[in-house]
Amino acid sequence: MPHEIKIDLAAQSDLPRVVELSNWAAKHTPANFATQPEPLEQWVAAWQETRQYHPWLVARSLDKGVIGFAKTSPHRSRGAYRWTAEVSVYIDPESHGKGVGTVLYRTLIPLLRAQGYVTLLAGIYAGHEPSERLHMRAGFVRCGTFHRVGWKFDRWCDVGYWELHLQPAENAPRALRPVSEVWAFS
Repeated sequence: MPHEIKIDLAAQSDLPRVVELSNWAAKHTPANFATQPEPLEQWVAAWQETRQYHPWLVARSLDKGVIGFAKTSPHRSRGAYRWTAEVSVYIDPESHGKGVGTVLYRTLIPLLRAQGYVTLLAGIYAGHEPSERLHMRAGFVRCGTFHRVGWKFDRWCDVGYWELHLQPAENAPRALRPVSEVWAFS
């Protein structure tokens, strides 16, 4: 499967499919903590607000269209967090276990490194082994667990936090580069 897909920057026309994939996960799994379908307008606003410095990527199958996406978002709003990004990846259920997430991360992580990000964080529903394995393969390490932070499907859910360091700790961070500046060279 990975050799049959192309990774692109998400366009606004891709967002209905991105929302569909996220909403499917929210409805059928505890991996997405949304408890109601999220509206397209909310995702369009987030995409417009963050896409200059936070990549939104789609995995496009030659015959099926968008089969997955990966995106980043700011970790927190205060200035000192500027070099930390949270990552999310969702894959069409028919494409689970076929390497799509790995291919997305093989594009996303070097892109974020080139932009100047220092730390990536992923919040993963504790016990979601496929997602944990994907993140371990990408170099993330588990750094903590928040217990009973989500109530979904009539039970409390824990979230494991995973981190990946992209730059050496002894280096001062540099100014972040826009996605468009780095994407042209990826």
